[in-house]
Amino acid sequence: MKKGISVWSFAETEIEKIFALASDAGFDGVELALAEDGPVNLNSTKEDMEEIKKLADHYGLELYSLASGLYWQTNYTASNPEVRNKAIAITKKQLELASYLGMQSILVVPGAVGVEFEPGSEVVPYDVAYDRCKAALLELAPVAEEYGVEIGIENVWNKFLLSPLEMRDLIDSINSPFVGSYFDVGNVVYCGYPEHWISILGKRIKKVHFKDYRKDPGGLNCFVDILAGDVDYKAVKAGLDAIGYTGWVTAEMLPPYTQYPETIVYNTSNAMDKILGRK
Repeated sequence: MKKGISVWSFAETEIEKIFALASDAGFDGVELALAEDGPVNLNSTKEDMEEIKKLADHYGLELYSLASGLYWQTNYTASNPEVRNKAIAITKKQLELASYLGMQSILVVPGAVGVEFEPGSEVVPYDVAYDRCKAALLELAPVAEEYGVEIGIENVWNKFLLSPLEMRDLIDSINSPFVGSYFDVGNVVYCGYPEHWISILGKRIKKVHFKDYRKDPGGLNCFVDILAGDVDYKAVKAGLDAIGYTGWVTAEMLPPYTQYPETIVYNTSNAMDKILGRK
C-alpha cells in the first residue's frame, strides 16, 4: 500500500511548503482538494494543474486523489434542482482537474439526509436522498470513464448510507468500474466496525482514509491522532490484506493549533508506518 496524506492535514497553506513537509515526513503522495479558491479551484486551468504536478514531481510526490469540501453546501441530494445541478457540475470540474493532475480518483460526499454540525442544513427524506444520489452518479459515471478517473463515494457523518450493505448496493446499482467507495476508517467507528465494511465492500474500495476516533464521550472533538483512538488498526490492515487492497491509504487529520503544527505530520507518518509494517 502507498502512504499518502490529505492537504487538509496541514496548518500550512502554501502548496510548495506542504509538498516539502510531506516529502520530508516520508509520505509517498498528497491528496489535494478542490475549493472555491486556493491552488485547485473551480476556475483552475490545465496549465495551473501542470505547474502543481511539476512541483509535486520535484519533491518526489505522487498526486493520486482530489477531494472537495464543497459538497457539504452543494450536493446531489438537495431539494433545489439548481443546487443538485451545481453539485454535478462541481464533480465534472473535479474529474477534469484530476485528469490533468494524472490522478486516479476523486472523493465525493454523496449528499446528506441531515448534518448535525451544519446548523440550518436541510433534512431530506432518506429514500428521496438515495434516489437523487443514484440519479447523479448514473449521470456522472460515463463522465468519469471519459476522463479515466474514478469517483470514490465517502462514508461521512451525513445520516446517509449508514451501513456497508447500503453502500455496496448503491455502488452495484451504478454498475461502473469508475464508481466505488472511498472508505474512511475513522468515520464508522461510532456506529460500526471498519473491518466489516472492508470485507463487505471488497474490490469496490477505490481509496482509503486513515484517521482515529474515541467513542467515549463521542462527537466531532473525538477524532484523535492515529493509534490514539478506538480503531482496531490490526483488524483494518488484516481486512485490507484479505481483499487484496494495494492502493493508497491517506491520512486525513485535523492540524493542531499549537506552536508546532507540523508535528502531526511526522507523528502520523510514523503511526502509518507501524500499521503498514514499513518499519
